[in-house]
Amino acid sequence: MTGVLDGLRVVEFAGLGPAPLAGQLLADMGAQVTVIDRASAPVDPTDVNRRGKRSVALNLKSHQGRDVAQALIAQSDILIEGFRPGVMERLGLGPETCPDTLIYGRMTGWGQSGPMAHVAGHDITYLATTGVLSLMGSADAPPKPPLNLVADYGGGALFLVCGLLAAVISRGVTGKGQVVDAAMIDGVPAMMGLIHGMMAQGDWRDPPGTNWLDGGAPFYRCYRCADGRDVAVGALEPQFYALLLDGLGLSDAMLPDQNDRGSWPDMTARFATIFARHPRDHWAEVFSGTDACVAPVLSMDEAAKDAHLAPRGTYVEVGGVRQSAPAPRFSRAPAGTLPAPTAPGAQTDVILAELGYDASAIRDLHDGGVCT
Repeated sequence: MTGVLDGLRVVEFAGLGPAPLAGQLLADMGAQVTVIDRASAPVDPTDVNRRGKRSVALNLKSHQGRDVAQALIAQSDILIEGFRPGVMERLGLGPETCPDTLIYGRMTGWGQSGPMAHVAGHDITYLATTGVLSLMGSADAPPKPPLNLVADYGGGALFLVCGLLAAVISRGVTGKGQVVDAAMIDGVPAMMGLIHGMMAQGDWRDPPGTNWLDGGAPFYRCYRCADGRDVAVGALEPQFYALLLDGLGLSDAMLPDQNDRGSWPDMTARFATIFARHPRDHWAEVFSGTDACVAPVLSMDEAAKDAHLAPRGTYVEVGGVRQSAPAPRFSRAPAGTLPAPTAPGAQTDVILAELGYDASAIRDLHDGGVCT
């Protein structure tokens, strides 16, 4: 693939979660991403995060394996690692051993410092600790985890990519690389500006499930329909709310003020009764093409065939595996055909040759267990 990042060289240390996604997003935009895997393995066509990447399998516990890694790092613009603090330093591959021009991306949940830095965690852990998960529940039920999209990928992978590309721009000015410390516990609060503002203005209140965006408002939540399927309502603005009422056969004169919080429970019950009279697709037809911000809650299979998403190619299939097309889109560097994921270690010999190892040296590395 070619793209807006064509020519940018990234070395990624194999791991789980947000670091591989960050590497995938860079590869989708045209960067050459080389993964250092622990061992060769058969290709897994379902491992979407490996699409567009190359792989070299190295035993980093050996001096020769670390030498190969250092040689690859020396030819790279960006390094991505997602280990606990200190792991790369113990391998002798910490930032202090790398070229001054390298951008060293570190992806963790807790960050590189602090009393919890060496403790394990997951998306739900970081959401809970930052206070954000407490806003996702209701007065009578505990919060529900939003898959692993908010901390792992929103506060983690996307902030890492943002930081890496900002450091590339900075290096173009200063000639110097730097360490990018991307921590989920920093990224998640950084996405909360709107909510922080609403809290400061007194517009966000306890308990959870009683506010505009957390399911408390009757005009911003999901409703169950007659066929057991759901619609999503997001009619926040007054003009959109008026269209919602019109589609439901109601008029503003029949109802309390939209933002009368005391009336919200009764309004929610009233809307629920109306939506329950007809199947989901009836309501999809009623509100189709309007600004009422009412949408059918589609399954993943339905979404892939949606009349808007399908022509845009939002979902694609590679090797029989459904996945997203690259995003965002660029006018001067449109994405090409997506490659299938590569097998761990599949390009080991090619990469070694690019680093200057001849056939005899490559054979010795294999025989000595350095390339696994």
